[in-house]
Amino acid sequence: MTEIGGFQDNVARIDLSEGEVNYEGIDEEDARKYIGARGLGVKYVFEQGADVDPLGPDNLLAFMNGPLSGTQVTMSGRIAICTKSPLTGTVTDSHHGGWSGARLKWAGFDGLLFEGEADEPVYAYVEDGEVELRDASHLWGKGVHETRDTIEEEVDGQYGKNLSIMAIGDGGENQVRYACIMNEDDRASGRGGTGCVAGSKNLKAVVIKSNTKMPQPADPETFKEGHQQAMQAITESDVTAPNEGGLSMYGTNVLMNITEEMDGHPTKNGRYTSAISYNDAEQGGENVLDAERISGENVRENILVDEPTCHSCPVACKKEVEVDVMHKGEEMNVRMESFEYESAWALGTNSLNDDRDKIAVMIDRCNDMGIDTIEAGNIMAMAMDASEEGKLDDVGEEMEWGDADEMIEMIERIANRDGELPDLLAEGQERFADAVDAHDCRLDVKGQAIAAYDPRCMKGMGIGYATSNRGACHLRGYTPAAEILGIPEKVDPYEHEGKGELTAEFQDLHAISDSFDICKFNAFAEGIEEYVSQYNGMTGFDVTEDELMETGERIYNLERYYNNLVGFDGDDDSLPEVFLEEGGTPGQGASEGEYCELEEMKEEYYEHRGWVDGVVPDEKLEELEIEIGPGTGVSAGDSGAAAPSDD
Repeated sequence: MTEIGGFQDNVARIDLSEGEVNYEGIDEEDARKYIGARGLGVKYVFEQGADVDPLGPDNLLAFMNGPLSGTQVTMSGRIAICTKSPLTGTVTDSHHGGWSGARLKWAGFDGLLFEGEADEPVYAYVEDGEVELRDASHLWGKGVHETRDTIEEEVDGQYGKNLSIMAIGDGGENQVRYACIMNEDDRASGRGGTGCVAGSKNLKAVVIKSNTKMPQPADPETFKEGHQQAMQAITESDVTAPNEGGLSMYGTNVLMNITEEMDGHPTKNGRYTSAISYNDAEQGGENVLDAERISGENVRENILVDEPTCHSCPVACKKEVEVDVMHKGEEMNVRMESFEYESAWALGTNSLNDDRDKIAVMIDRCNDMGIDTIEAGNIMAMAMDASEEGKLDDVGEEMEWGDADEMIEMIERIANRDGELPDLLAEGQERFADAVDAHDCRLDVKGQAIAAYDPRCMKGMGIGYATSNRGACHLRGYTPAAEILGIPEKVDPYEHEGKGELTAEFQDLHAISDSFDICKFNAFAEGIEEYVSQYNGMTGFDVTEDELMETGERIYNLERYYNNLVGFDGDDDSLPEVFLEEGGTPGQGASEGEYCELEEMKEEYYEHRGWVDGVVPDEKLEELEIEIGPGTGVSAGDSGAAAPSDD
């Protein structure tokens, strides 16, 4: 039991197999060592054992908020969903914004831990400190949007006012390995297959009803001072300033034109570093593919209809759009949120598609089907690449580069595993490559596809993809903040020296914000100083900046330790070969001749982390007071990594 500020001291442990709900408190030592949300959620997943089947009943699916979730802290509307990934086999946590994280806190919970497997589809109804399992058989087979509307009609609450709904669509029901859990107005816990795990458990949705009951800080003066400092930083930032900053004006898609101009924008399944370079090489310089057509600036000028926001957020980065398109002779009107940079890239230029309005339709269809837009776009680009190489001849179906209508149809077919090719694509890049011998077409790390940053240009992103604990990911350690935006200071994106240490520091900092749980975008303005004062003010703790950074390091090492026990080591900290000098393709344009110097950065990164060939040695576990699990059997003095212990 704990009386730490910001916590409700209430976690529901839901056994879906037995239909039972039990309640437990938060251990104060765990809260101090792992904060909450991501950190504490990963610890709960770890305690289930690293050898669980991701799609088996023993895998845990943890919905967790943190001590700052649902408070006055700016951008504190996040929630973490933690589990073992069916896509990568690693531990994973996937976050979304909106209001469900805040409402879970206001409804009296720090977390919901689902285990087991229901005999029939169910949804969890959460209100006033209690969880009730309800029949969801009538919802099975419905898309996310219809599910949301149906639930709102049958419960005593008003969606968007006092009701939040997190649900899976066809993708989760059919166990697409990158299915996601969708929240409210198309906010996604997108990466890692959380929706696939929910589908395996017959868990259709989590419904939360609550009024606004924001926790009050344990130390009001310290909190007030920190909150005022954070607000000032946000309003003065060129990135986050409300109604002025790039993120506020154009959303995440403010980066489309920037990365294109840098030649850091993977195009044609990563074969080129920009659309311009593709045009020069394959179209005789003609402007056939134009990234500007799908940029944040273009979206704002032509199809923007609203700018909704999340709990306690003045930035309003979400860009709601409305489009009218002709799709296979049928006129379609789609209004959706949000036209994000990563989605626009994956479904757009990386697939040789710049049809802005049909990309909006694709994003909306992914959201309704409940599958990750980044993974869906990447896997279709991979299929196009494999088709061009003749690797799909035995499958009997091909995909053409940039065919937007075919992509729209394929999204729904993947979600329903409708046909041999969609069924293979539903398995993710690594398994698809195994099936059709297309490993040279992969654009993933540990089975999870990369995001919209080319490591031939942004070297920090290269070591970040490789060492991410949940597979390729830009959000584990967002080095483009320094490499593009100069936050906290500008670094040369093409320089690889120093990027190992920089990446590790970003990874630790983001482990903190993910565990609070607050939006990473505040890091474009705030830093560890603002984090410490708001955290101490809310909880009543008195931690220093160094102590808080060590907590972030502990969380990151716990995740790596879990992965080590699964069997991952330094050999798995890799990159797609297209980015590497041996067997790869050099960058073009502003990135001409560039490759990613991965091995040099890994050496620096491991030295900074104190790891042995990608494995956390026992001395590091002891230093960080990570006391769960059997240990790796590897010491810092070893020259190589021993096989992970299963004892």
